[in-house]
Amino acid sequence: MQRIPCFESARVLVVGDVMLDRYWHGDTGRISPEAPVPVVRIGREELRMGGAGNVALNLARLGVATTLVGVIGDDEAGRITARLCTEAGIDAHLVRSGDHPTIAKLRVISRNQQLIRLDFEEGLGEATAFDRRALRQSFDAALSDAGAVICSDYGKGTLAGVADLIAAARAAGKPVLVDPKGTDWSRYRGASLITPNLSEFEAVVGEVADDAALAARAHELRRDIELEALLVTRSERGMSLFEGDGDTHLPAQAQEVFDVTGAGDTVIALLAAGLAAGQTLPEAAQLANLGAGVVVAKLGTATVSVAELRRAARARHTSDIGILDEDGLLAHMEEARAHGERVVMTNGCFDLLHPGHVRYLEAARELGDWLVVAVNDDDSVRRLKGDDRPVNPLRHRMEVLRGLTAVDWVVPFSEDTPERLICKLRPDVLVKGGDYAPDEIAGAGCVREAGGEVRVLDFVDGYSTTDILARLGTRRDG
Repeated sequence: MQRIPCFESARVLVVGDVMLDRYWHGDTGRISPEAPVPVVRIGREELRMGGAGNVALNLARLGVATTLVGVIGDDEAGRITARLCTEAGIDAHLVRSGDHPTIAKLRVISRNQQLIRLDFEEGLGEATAFDRRALRQSFDAALSDAGAVICSDYGKGTLAGVADLIAAARAAGKPVLVDPKGTDWSRYRGASLITPNLSEFEAVVGEVADDAALAARAHELRRDIELEALLVTRSERGMSLFEGDGDTHLPAQAQEVFDVTGAGDTVIALLAAGLAAGQTLPEAAQLANLGAGVVVAKLGTATVSVAELRRAARARHTSDIGILDEDGLLAHMEEARAHGERVVMTNGCFDLLHPGHVRYLEAARELGDWLVVAVNDDDSVRRLKGDDRPVNPLRHRMEVLRGLTAVDWVVPFSEDTPERLICKLRPDVLVKGGDYAPDEIAGAGCVREAGGEVRVLDFVDGYSTTDILARLGTRRDG
């Protein structure tokens, strides 16, 4: 399963064009007598941050410590934007412009369909009265603590001096990610990464006929403006990451595309969050691709949560979901612990699964957030139970266990006891069924040394593999 990093220690600085997105929702049932347009009776209003604000919101929803630097007007929309930042836990440094209104977009929605969008904006030209020095001072003050910097350019004028911001961040050793606008990308020279979509990319380099042409143009552009990498989002064809070390192509993850509004914001936010959390760029790109598949299935400017990322990662598993080798399982357990989750582990042969097993595993699962079941391989079962066991081979036993709701991961082991495996994995809770004393359980010492606990659960009376085999007329030990 794709690893979702822990974002609690990640810090990201976002600078760019801040906007307010308004959504008016209502029913429509008739056509206006004044013109051939639907009449919408507005029932509710929804307010969201847009532009660089939505990038910051995506980060904050992940638990990333987020600083936002931008410009708003001294108006109602600006006050709403500042309030939304506070409510989201964003450290916002918003320079107020006395003669420039807050950029706002109004969308009218009926029955989950956007009928019209109205834009309220004036570009931030050189003559616009806002304190550019205050913007730069806020940027510089936040730069030292940032693990990554995002320049969110919507072409509204906030980033007129983006070259200086990039140079300052790179001099401070910070990765700089840019969501570009327009066709003059030389202004982003020296950035770590830019994230155009395919249409934006072709508007700069010309139409590309195939993947080979795309890669050639991408690397040529990367060298021309001194980028470390270039990520091109390609709609239903996924994303392509171009670096000096090679190319990475990621297939699209969305099962159904409902609305692409804000998807680019999610992509660049997750890229920066991943880098700030210690991921490599290819790992962060995989994370961004996963998040994009989630957010395009939502209506309007949207964000993605850690829980949604984890669900999406699980949904991408192959038919072998839940059956892992030791190293793969260890990686998943480390990720779970990074999120403060408890891993429970038990073991056994589980030859003929019966209701007693199911109830025991359900009870074990209730002791934590994840349940690992270690299963004896066929040779170890024969050594423990006799030459006529197991009835079911290892692969079949693991597949049945994998299908249980209570079981998250299944891993095989070949020794007579799972002590070596338990000492390698060191679960938070080690569980065994029966009348064992806790100190008699294999691996108990390793678990306790690591700060975990050992629990003994009662088996459910009336069920046993031996009894089942006896009723079938074939008595076996165990």
